[in-house]
Amino acid sequence: MNINGKHHHAIWLNIQNPFVVDVIDQRVLPHKIEIVSIKTTDEVVYAIKEMVVRGAPLIGVTAAYGMYLGCVEAKDKLDAKTYLNEVAQKLNATRPTAVNLAWAISEMLMVINKTDDAEEKIKIALKRAEEIKQEDIDICYHIGQHGLKLIQEIAKNKKGKTVNILTHCNAGWLATVDWGTATSAIYQANQAGIKVHVWVDETRPRNQGANLTAFELNQQGVPHTLINDNTGGHLMQHGMVDLVIVGSDRTTRNGDVANKIGTYLKALAAYDNNVPFYVALPSSTLDFTMVDGIKNIPIETRDENEVKYIQGLENGEIKSVLICPETTPAMNYGFDVTPARLVTGLITERGVCDASEEGIRKWFPEKF
Repeated sequence: MNINGKHHHAIWLNIQNPFVVDVIDQRVLPHKIEIVSIKTTDEVVYAIKEMVVRGAPLIGVTAAYGMYLGCVEAKDKLDAKTYLNEVAQKLNATRPTAVNLAWAISEMLMVINKTDDAEEKIKIALKRAEEIKQEDIDICYHIGQHGLKLIQEIAKNKKGKTVNILTHCNAGWLATVDWGTATSAIYQANQAGIKVHVWVDETRPRNQGANLTAFELNQQGVPHTLINDNTGGHLMQHGMVDLVIVGSDRTTRNGDVANKIGTYLKALAAYDNNVPFYVALPSSTLDFTMVDGIKNIPIETRDENEVKYIQGLENGEIKSVLICPETTPAMNYGFDVTPARLVTGLITERGVCDASEEGIRKWFPEKF
């Protein structure tokens, strides 16, 4: 997608140095556009853990490049296999909820372990990391194609009037490599000339909606309005939302969805007001080994200061401001789980299905 009219990916191999991976620093958007050059596996760990990069698909792609850099480092180690397993463990521990992370690392280890030759490992690892990146782009495009049909149907029923879509957090191209998951259908609908308008949840505490989704939609020229996190239910009660589309960090084989904290409340409001609630996700976000997400999906808890402080721009500088008594403790759950019964459907790269084991099996029979 575009930044200032120029096409960008969220991650790419440095043109001048093939042993450097470049990413957009999402911590300073929308106020600054800064590129971070990652040269070591420790820097990959930091980038994922500190949310220089975030979003389940992008975390997976970043981890894939991390394993590639691990192969470069392993060249000088006495026991390359042990070292690479240690790198994999460090990467895996950065963000426990998103399943794409473990998936990408597993994919990389599978090809890396096919040879003991150090140079061949590097070559194979880079090839697979680049493939995983391209696969993510293609998958997100196809998710958008299937989601576009849903928007087209609503637009047809509304006789060409604006389709109002609510989204939560950032499931846009910044959370992937390009196109995004939830936003892919929105971008494609906008490009097709369908009148769309997006209600953008601010998504406290890190405000990924206000900072990232609003930034994206601005850059792509998509009409949108920023709202605080508690406004969605009111809008739905008054017929101002036609469709909710969110992303996912992990979806179980029975259709339970872990996503950014606050998603569950949006699903409840949508259910109560008969508003379709869809989850857009690549198959790498599906956890085919797990059922009952409420009991079993590990929920990340983050630093309480993300809740107690808010970040913004003042006189050209990004600053953090305390918004509560300094001694007040805070709890910072990163995600919640929406039970499958509240999900109208899952939008995958292969098609739209029910949020159920039977529905998922329809498009991914080889996984069962």
